[in-house]
Amino acid sequence: MEKSIKMLATTAILALGTATAALAEELTVYTAVEAEDLPRYAETFNKAYPDITINWVRDSTGIITAKLLAEKDNPQADVVWGLAGTSLLLLKSEGMLEPYAPAGMDKLDPKFVDSDNPPAWVGMDAWVAAVCYNTVEAEKAGLTPPTSWKDLTDPQYAGQIIMPNPNSSGTGFLDVSSWLQMFGEDGGWAYMDALHENIARYTHSGSKPCKLAAAGEIPIGISFAFRGAKSKAAGAPLEIIVPSEGVGWEMEATAIIAGTAHQEAAQKLVDFSVSMDAMQMYNQGYAVVAIPGVAKPVEYFPEGLVDAMIDNDFEWAANNRATILAEWQKRYDGKSDPK
Repeated sequence: MEKSIKMLATTAILALGTATAALAEELTVYTAVEAEDLPRYAETFNKAYPDITINWVRDSTGIITAKLLAEKDNPQADVVWGLAGTSLLLLKSEGMLEPYAPAGMDKLDPKFVDSDNPPAWVGMDAWVAAVCYNTVEAEKAGLTPPTSWKDLTDPQYAGQIIMPNPNSSGTGFLDVSSWLQMFGEDGGWAYMDALHENIARYTHSGSKPCKLAAAGEIPIGISFAFRGAKSKAAGAPLEIIVPSEGVGWEMEATAIIAGTAHQEAAQKLVDFSVSMDAMQMYNQGYAVVAIPGVAKPVEYFPEGLVDAMIDNDFEWAANNRATILAEWQKRYDGKSDPK
């Protein structure tokens, strides 16, 4: 009898373990979010959903976008979280996204929601272009602060500017696509030809030019405003300049990859991506989030930046992305960092 009871108990424990394992799920999530932010997103999500494990695959925007497109016929990701909106528009046009209307979507600013019903993607936050200007290094080099994008073509800045490569960086692509919108196609390429003369190198990260400027390795980094504010708050001698012509911007967005075997778990993650808890966390890294009125002021975030955001044509940028990137690479890739 005792042996039978032990066997029954063992069987019950094994059955419970099997059931628990069956309930646990793993999601492969492709992301371009800053690596330092991912653990706290997962930790907060797991407070509500402890049985869903997030396996992050993190790289820069261009690399993640290319990886997803290469895997189109054999998708490896379940969810894309925190990829540029223009990239998600491209994935949508390829039929790679599973439409889903997450709980709480009605609270989002409409420009952060795909136009289809149900939407193919939903936005999270936005990052905005800016110039990080190291006042100490600039003074050593005898430079005067620029006030506009076109000022950066002045010969005084020769070899003193770093910006992101748009083929690998979402920040780089928003810069290039916004210049083409602001200055027109011919004017935009003429501007970039002149700017290229002053570029020391192109990085494969959108935040790196500002980090390098903050560290004193270069006087001027074309990057995004929050990165500059964060570095300035840490004591870097930076001025964050908002060019007078206006600034490009891009949103981070989330979507479910069509064909995922973990549909319900993926939907829970997308629900979380537009929740109030998530928005408050985004605000630690971004001054603009998808739910209006949530974002608190960010220390050292430059005044007037939100007003300077251009009326960005994301559809145009997405539809012309491949052509823009090919032309940019042909003209300027010789100064890019090794991959």
